[in-house]
Amino acid sequence: MSHELGEGDCLAWAARDPSGVLSPYRFSRRKVGSEDVLIKITHCGICYADVGETRNTHGFSKYPVVPGHEIVGYVKEVGSNVGKFKVGDRAGVGAYVTSCRECEPCKDKMESECEKGLTLTFGGIDVDGTVTKGGYSSFIIVDESYCYTIPENLPSAVAAPLLCAGITVYSPMMRHKMNQPGKSLGVIRLGGLGHMAVKFGKAFGLKVTVFSTSMSKRDEAINLLGADNFVISSDEQSMKAIARSLDFIIDTASGNHAFDPYMSLLKRRGVFMLVGFPDEVKFSPINLNIGSKIFSGSVTGGTEETQQMIDFCAAHEVYPEIELIPIDYCNDALERVIKKDVKYRIVIDIENSLN
Repeated sequence: MSHELGEGDCLAWAARDPSGVLSPYRFSRRKVGSEDVLIKITHCGICYADVGETRNTHGFSKYPVVPGHEIVGYVKEVGSNVGKFKVGDRAGVGAYVTSCRECEPCKDKMESECEKGLTLTFGGIDVDGTVTKGGYSSFIIVDESYCYTIPENLPSAVAAPLLCAGITVYSPMMRHKMNQPGKSLGVIRLGGLGHMAVKFGKAFGLKVTVFSTSMSKRDEAINLLGADNFVISSDEQSMKAIARSLDFIIDTASGNHAFDPYMSLLKRRGVFMLVGFPDEVKFSPINLNIGSKIFSGSVTGGTEETQQMIDFCAAHEVYPEIELIPIDYCNDALERVIKKDVKYRIVIDIENSLN
């Protein structure tokens, strides 16, 4: 399939239509403003959001689409008023590049809940009116307030997935105080988000049980990720054996599934946290009301807690399990994301393959 390369100083890979097929593309980024940093991208994680936007799953994609919102690189240029970064520093960018800054969530540094709407890292409308383009590209320009400092001992390749997969589970875990040593956590589905929930759970000192539909996940859940227990969710006897034993459950599954079997596993006042996006949520009120349980939802996190998470991961060596690929493998990688054939996050080596 042939596509026009386009013009401009930023080299990228873009989808031109709902086929979602990406190919090389050139475009111009806006100029560096007084509060902006220009980041030369070295690594970009691949997220399921990249699939939806490139294939117009939600019906509002603006082509050409340059996906990618798990971005790490080096600062090459800073605006005149930038104080947080200097040239040569490593910096990260997550799912959004600005917000209204005026609403209550923004003032609380919970910009992910901005009431006027976030500007997403790709597919949003930037401050100059252009459509934002993401990290499958050679560089990006972002307001310093929405960039993150990467500690020296945190490798860039493993830092990238923290900026979406990591913060998406870390944020609700901290909100619901899931960092209490000795308590018990259940993790539904062992994918990019689920494996980070297991890693955070173990770093917090929790007893972690992984729920899966596939026995093939058991060995890695226990021996690679350190989970304490592994349960096949369709095995009624195994599920019944752990009834009312969990303080917390994080559900990272986006496929449709039953909720009642899991709700019955929570202790009194246990918390069920949904971060996946199934088509519907349905369970019996008795499984919520008896025992005064909490059912909650969450998306990504705010800038302050994202930086806290990055620093925590560096200090405790909480690193995602990644597979590093060249940019020209990105179409195959997106197909593997759809097929759930990833252990556990794919990261594009932009620095050594996009030229």
